[in-house]
Amino acid sequence: MPRAALPALLLPLLGFLFSHIDCPSSTWVQFQDSCYIFLQEAIKVESIEDVRNQCTDHGADMVSIHNEEENAFILETLKKQWKGPDDILLGMFFDTDDASFKWFDKSNMTFDKWTDQEDGEDLVDTCAFLHTKTGEWKKGNCEISSVEGTLCKAAIPYEKKYLSDNHILISALVIASTVILTVLGAIVWFLYKRNLDSGFTTVFSTAPQSPYNDDCVLVVAEENEYAVQFD
Repeated sequence: MPRAALPALLLPLLGFLFSHIDCPSSTWVQFQDSCYIFLQEAIKVESIEDVRNQCTDHGADMVSIHNEEENAFILETLKKQWKGPDDILLGMFFDTDDASFKWFDKSNMTFDKWTDQEDGEDLVDTCAFLHTKTGEWKKGNCEISSVEGTLCKAAIPYEKKYLSDNHILISALVIASTVILTVLGAIVWFLYKRNLDSGFTTVFSTAPQSPYNDDCVLVVAEENEYAVQFD
């Protein structure tokens, strides 16, 4: 087997292992290329940043939603697993400079699911809430006194510093195993090639040879020449 083939064979295995090292722990739920966690602790709120800090302390941000499938996944998980309240605060705010809603995680606003609300309302200090019974979004004042839980989202790959100790250990073992196997493969290939070259040398060295060496042939030739001179 060529030496370069060994790392190539290991790549699918490494891809399989690392594909399962996504979210930091089993308390998170994965959907597509993101990890989600619902922090069920009720907290007092002085500003929206108090809610956001709940997520940033876990290496994430308040949830953003970018398509109908993601919206449906969050609703389903809230009902079956997280048992969240009727209204969940989304990671969205109204930017008065641009007169538009934006996500705190700076992702693009590619999807919305606003419920029908009256136009012309004052949107200063306006946030968005996901109504878990209908799946629609509604606008509300950011100045709330408390929340019953915080929904957070982090992109995959999750930042290395937030990986659990077990995942870091697994990653280190996989990398070390790859290096060891690569070195062993190189050694085996080197020994194989050396033995192969030695085999060819042996074959050539056992080829039929004259029973006389060069000195004997030279002496015989001189004797024959001397004999001719006296004939």
